[in-house]
Amino acid sequence: MLNLNAFARHSRRTAALAAFAIGAIAFSCPAAAAPQAPLFPFFLLPPPAQVTPPPAAEEAQPQDDGTTFELPARLRRQVVSYPTREVPGTIIIDTPNTYLYYVLGSGQAIRYGIGVGRDGFTWSGVQSITKKAEWPDWTPPPEMIARQPYLPRHMAGGPGNPLGARAMYLGGTEYRIHGTNAPETIGTHVSSGCIRLTNEDVSDLYSHVNVGAKVIVLPMSQRRADLSAAIH
Repeated sequence: MLNLNAFARHSRRTAALAAFAIGAIAFSCPAAAAPQAPLFPFFLLPPPAQVTPPPAAEEAQPQDDGTTFELPARLRRQVVSYPTREVPGTIIIDTPNTYLYYVLGSGQAIRYGIGVGRDGFTWSGVQSITKKAEWPDWTPPPEMIARQPYLPRHMAGGPGNPLGARAMYLGGTEYRIHGTNAPETIGTHVSSGCIRLTNEDVSDLYSHVNVGAKVIVLPMSQRRADLSAAIH
């Protein structure tokens, strides 16, 4: 009877040790198939932020909102009454009023709004058209480079060229009647002495003007009432 009791006690101790060993193994070696639970599940980390790769760099493009600059009514191209004894085909630059007149004859002329020389760069006199060019190249003269050294030494013709769509050269001077890619400057005193029109207007004038045409440039002090005395 005593031997049986001792055997029972030994069996119970053996079973307890076995259970403890199994439990220790279970805590130290989690099954590979089941992911280990976090020790402190209430400290949850936020999911990693998704990083979107930046778009590929693109060349800057001009913004086109579908609008175009509209000249004030007085500067728009129009046929007007213009009595003069100058022959048809003559160009008269009304510097103080920022108009260019192309004489049609019979007391009429086509009037264009223009931009003229800024203070200190206006001039007057009589010249003639010695050359015409479509989408002309631009080579700033040395005097202009000296005043504005940042200017390019040469620029090929095109929409970005400051001479615009057409140019008509005046005698042996550095001055031209030309277009512009800045139509908002029409009606202002802004240039270094050249006469500028919108690209649309200079193209229209170009279609009328012949090489050899007379060009009369009135001084800033000239008034319309004195026109006949000034040009005859």
